[in-house]
Amino acid sequence: MRKPAEMFDREYEWSALTRFITDEQPGATLGVVSGRRRQGKTFLLDAACRAAGGFYFGATEATDAESLRRISTSLTAHVRPAAPFHFANWSEVMDALFALGTERPVPVVIDEFPYLVRANPELPSIIQEAFRPLRDARAASRARVLLCGSALSFMGKLLSGSAPLRGRAGLELVVRTLDHQLAAEFWEITDPHLALRVNAIVGGTPAYRREFARGDSPRDGEDFDPWVVRTVLNPETPLFREARYLLAEEPDLRDTALYLSVLGAVADGNATRGGIAGYLGRKATDLAHPITVLEDAGLLHRDQDIFRDNRPTYRIAEPLIGFYHAVMRPVWDQLERPGSAARVWKATRRRFVCNVVGPHFEQVCREWALHHADPELLGGLPAQVGHGVVHDTTARVGHEVDVAVVGLADGRKPPLLAIGEAKWNDVMGQAHIERLRRIREIAGRAGRYDASATKLLCFSGAGFNDKARAAADADPTIELVDLRMLYGLS
Repeated sequence: MRKPAEMFDREYEWSALTRFITDEQPGATLGVVSGRRRQGKTFLLDAACRAAGGFYFGATEATDAESLRRISTSLTAHVRPAAPFHFANWSEVMDALFALGTERPVPVVIDEFPYLVRANPELPSIIQEAFRPLRDARAASRARVLLCGSALSFMGKLLSGSAPLRGRAGLELVVRTLDHQLAAEFWEITDPHLALRVNAIVGGTPAYRREFARGDSPRDGEDFDPWVVRTVLNPETPLFREARYLLAEEPDLRDTALYLSVLGAVADGNATRGGIAGYLGRKATDLAHPITVLEDAGLLHRDQDIFRDNRPTYRIAEPLIGFYHAVMRPVWDQLERPGSAARVWKATRRRFVCNVVGPHFEQVCREWALHHADPELLGGLPAQVGHGVVHDTTARVGHEVDVAVVGLADGRKPPLLAIGEAKWNDVMGQAHIERLRRIREIAGRAGRYDASATKLLCFSGAGFNDKARAAADADPTIELVDLRMLYGLS
């Protein structure tokens, strides 16, 4: 299948769909496509159906009877049979969908599948029975049925454990957000300093530029502040309330106020469960369920401490939600009044830099080390990249490490390939390097990792002074990583 010219990137996803859809082997097969909202899943699957002459059905929030009527009408329009379809149940629907693939492989997409299951919880079991091995209707078909959904808490459980569809799917495709490098290309931003600030607000969600901002991208660094005011902080644009809608659209989030408060606590710098509990005035045990639900929904991410067991920290996974809680939610009443955005943004820019850009820069540095850095630069292939605290038992003090890269154990003590410090607004110098040297020494004494060849990574959004550059030139274990390097420009 030829990928549409207007589709940005998605080479991997399109190739995976092409292999699945065009597979000539007999027998209907099942695939599951998931991903956070606004990532272009519907566009991707609709384009695949158009390219291969398939059938696409987008479910809506409706009763089971209404959904059966809608798919009857849609399939009638697609097939144009002698008599229109009037399905009495989903077993009849599945057989009719299988019949589409009697002559050739053909994609059959059911989008927003969680809506259908909410109205008919037995639907996964019905589909399981339809895909029973050696069943005649399945064996005679080469339909490639794709179930798609954005409710990650639901889609993540669809093929897990004892779920009815476990073991039935031949494709499990997650449509992910664009990483920081692809996002800059998509927004047509060539200045890495500007690209990272934009990425800290809207992340890598394609719809936020095309539909929500109507193609509006900041022209240069001087246009960044006006762009924030006219898009994200503008009550007239969809971006203004998007963070709230993302939370409301998750079916498992019923006590919205509690979940908003948990996200607000994390956005305010409370990264541990105890810190979140203290911020909310609750016991840490009371927050186990809401934190788990937010994790399952893909809104909160748990990071394990690389150097200490059972010391997880939490971060907001969707940048726009982090921006909303750190910048918009505390002054929401003012922002709702038209014409107030410029004044509010001027007063909250410092909070944006400290609570949004700084933590986001650190996360981008970790993702760069895991996905983009040359293994030769790190001294090996990363098996795990994270952050943590190295405890100095002698001085009884903990040292935070922004980026920690662990290599493959290979039957021995895992190598600590690199440790790094990330500073968005600071010009880094000799003091930062000496601090990393000290941490490397302490980590080596701790004995958890082999730190004999650990490299020191200095990440800066503001650059490096002459002493830092001289130290890096003299010591091959020191690497200075600037924004151009993070964005693959040098």
